[in-house]
Amino acid sequence: MIWESGMNILGHQRILELLPRVKAQTFLFTGPEGVGRRLVARWFTAGLNCEGGFPPCGDCASCRLEAHPDYLEIAPEHETKTGRRARLPQIRLEQIAPRESEEPNLLDWITTYPRFRSKVAVVDGAHFLGEAAANALLKVLEEPPSFARIILIAPSRELVLPTLVSRSLEIGFAPVPEALLQQLTSDPEVLAYAQGAPGRVRWALEHPAEFNRLVSRTQGLLEAVQAGPAQTLEALKLLGEVEGALPYLGQRLRAHFAVESPAYKAALEALARAQEADSAYVSEDLVQTWLALKLSQL
Repeated sequence: MIWESGMNILGHQRILELLPRVKAQTFLFTGPEGVGRRLVARWFTAGLNCEGGFPPCGDCASCRLEAHPDYLEIAPEHETKTGRRARLPQIRLEQIAPRESEEPNLLDWITTYPRFRSKVAVVDGAHFLGEAAANALLKVLEEPPSFARIILIAPSRELVLPTLVSRSLEIGFAPVPEALLQQLTSDPEVLAYAQGAPGRVRWALEHPAEFNRLVSRTQGLLEAVQAGPAQTLEALKLLGEVEGALPYLGQRLRAHFAVESPAYKAALEALARAQEADSAYVSEDLVQTWLALKLSQL
C-alpha cells in the first residue's frame, strides 16, 4: 500500500514532529534525492486525513487506501514522445493548469473538495517547472483552498524560482545517519552508495543486477583511467548508461586516490564540473569526452 510505505520513515524525527503543528499551506521540501521527501509528503497526507490524526494509524478507512484520492503527485516528464530519455525534463503547463487537451491537471484537482478532510498536491521536481507552468502554479499558491496543502520538492531553494520560494515554508531534509540505514542492510557497498539516502538503499536492494552493473562499470572506469583517454571515454559511456552513476563515481574516487593528493582533488573538481555541465544540458558526448581527458591525465 502507498501509505504503508509512507509510514515507515527512517530518520527525520524533527520534521515529523514539526509538520503537524505548522499552519502553512505551501511547503518546499529540499534535500538529497532518495532521502525521504516523498515518503514524508505521503505520511503528512495520511496524518491530515487519518481518523485519529498524527501519527497516522494505518488502520482507518483513509489509511488503508492503496491510492489515496486526496493525494496527487506531479512530476517532470523524463521521456520524449518517441520514448527516448529527455535531455531537458520539464513540468509542462498542461500538468498544472487546464488546457484544450483536457489532460488531468493540478489546478482542477485541487479546487474540488476532498473525499476525507485535506488534499495534498506534490510538485516533485519543482526546479523543472517551465515558466508558464510556474506562473500558473503561483496563482494557487497565493490563494490555496482552505482544505489544500501544496508541497514543492527540489534539491535546494536556489534552484526554484524565487516567486515560488517566497510563498513556501522550507523544510530541509538532511542525509539519514548510517546507523539507521543499517536497519535496511549491512552491505558496506550499498551503504557507501546510499550516502544517507534510504531510497538509494531500497533501490540497490530491489535491483541487485542493476546495482552490481553500476559497481562493476565504475570499477572498470577506474581501471581504464590508467590506460588512456580513449579507454576512459569508452568506460565512461558504459557507466553513463546507469542511472546515478556520476555521484557514485565521486565516492569511489576516495578509495582510488589518496584523499590528500592533488590527483584526488583534481578528479573531484573535474567530476563536479561535469555534473554542472550535465545539469546545464551541455552535450552529453562533449561532457564525457572532456571528463575522460581530465581523468586520464591524473
